[in-house]
Amino acid sequence: VGWNWGILRKCNILLKNYNKAQILESVKNNYAGEAYFFRAWFYLDKVQNFGDVPYVSKPLDNTSEELFQARDPRKKVMDSVLRDIDMAIAYLPASWSTQGRVNKYVAMALKSRICLYEGTYRKYHNLGDSEKYLNQCVDASTQLMSSGKYSLYKTANTSSDYKTLFVSKDLNTNPEIIFSRAYVQGVLTHNMSGYVASQLAGPTKDFVDDFLCLENDGSAKPIALSGTYSNNTMEAEFNNRDPRLKQIVLDPRDEQVVFKTQVGYPRLQGMQGNASPTGYHLIKYYDYNQMLLSTNQDTDAPLFRFAEVLLNYIEAKAVLGQASAADLDKSINLVRKRSGMPDLTLTPVADPKYAGLGLDPLIVEIRRERRVELCYEQLRYQDLMRWKMGSQLNKQVLGIRFEPSDRANAKFAAVSNSVKTTTVNGKNYIDVLASSELRNRKFSESKNYLFPIPVNVISKNPAIGQNPGW
Repeated sequence: VGWNWGILRKCNILLKNYNKAQILESVKNNYAGEAYFFRAWFYLDKVQNFGDVPYVSKPLDNTSEELFQARDPRKKVMDSVLRDIDMAIAYLPASWSTQGRVNKYVAMALKSRICLYEGTYRKYHNLGDSEKYLNQCVDASTQLMSSGKYSLYKTANTSSDYKTLFVSKDLNTNPEIIFSRAYVQGVLTHNMSGYVASQLAGPTKDFVDDFLCLENDGSAKPIALSGTYSNNTMEAEFNNRDPRLKQIVLDPRDEQVVFKTQVGYPRLQGMQGNASPTGYHLIKYYDYNQMLLSTNQDTDAPLFRFAEVLLNYIEAKAVLGQASAADLDKSINLVRKRSGMPDLTLTPVADPKYAGLGLDPLIVEIRRERRVELCYEQLRYQDLMRWKMGSQLNKQVLGIRFEPSDRANAKFAAVSNSVKTTTVNGKNYIDVLASSELRNRKFSESKNYLFPIPVNVISKNPAIGQNPGW
């Protein structure tokens, strides 16, 4: 994270010295594979944040000339990342005798993620050479999909299967989890349910609106085209929707089941308890029994899921112009079926919400599925960056529908005057940033796809230079 290079140094020290070990070549290679894996992941993060970065493949000391070198072009760096992740796949074992270590399948999942990112970034930012990475994404994803090692977690309970992935104490035997971080009482714990319950942010209307509606004829449509959608009440908005919505965002009617309270939700700013500035309350990762453990919670954290690989695969195929009905059925439609959603076809209805973006409706629906299925898994921001869709961050941030009659309701008597609303198509919604200086934020297309190089870094090495606009 940030301009921190400690992990890289550890990887390079191991890769320089591992052959000195007096052990079997195959065993040495397993350890080298781990170093290649983490060096690839490290540089993915650096390129995502800073673009051009110095590429260093050996341990340095205070006399190394590389300390004062200029940055290397992102293409050169990412080509090195691709070589590293291929080495990781070649060297890592299919499994270890101990749990919690990356294996060759985890490396394939990382390669799938890396190559989708770089391929689409190059395409939408007009950098050229995008197809090489998109094809590599397809290849890595296909290897995982055909390995027989992983499948989507499902028990036919569409109202809970999705959320179970994020509130399980042991993901080691879950067929969908390619890699996770384990938490164990007395060893390593967390407070995730506490963070979720007390968060100072909330899901937005724009996010909630992207959940499709289930129609009476068995199809699924965007809210703008739906015959079953209604937001005339705060509860009605959750009716006839993608079942994942109620597993990610609290349906006010589920308060007692989820939070074991009867105080009345939503809780807005000014009301006692855990208020949400949007009126929507996140419940993905939340478990009441874990909440009681405070900082001693021990649900595992998914890091790579098979669902992501399936969605990487179909996006790469679609961007390449190669997606077939069979491709849909072995990837995105498996994800949709798990949640009780109808299949996607090659010619979906165009959502008016995205009509001005000039995108193929199939691409829109694949992106929608990523936003829904992979939400709050630290992928959305970089998805927007690689799609060159930073302008989406300029949107007005809205919350729940909140009419004057709602404010007059005794239930909301304590709502702060700072909670402002704005009118959209004759309906009033919470205007989340109405009183904030962030209301006037502006994503700069020439600047904000990359972060600035820290000033203290440039002062030590002027050759590093600064990113455009900073």
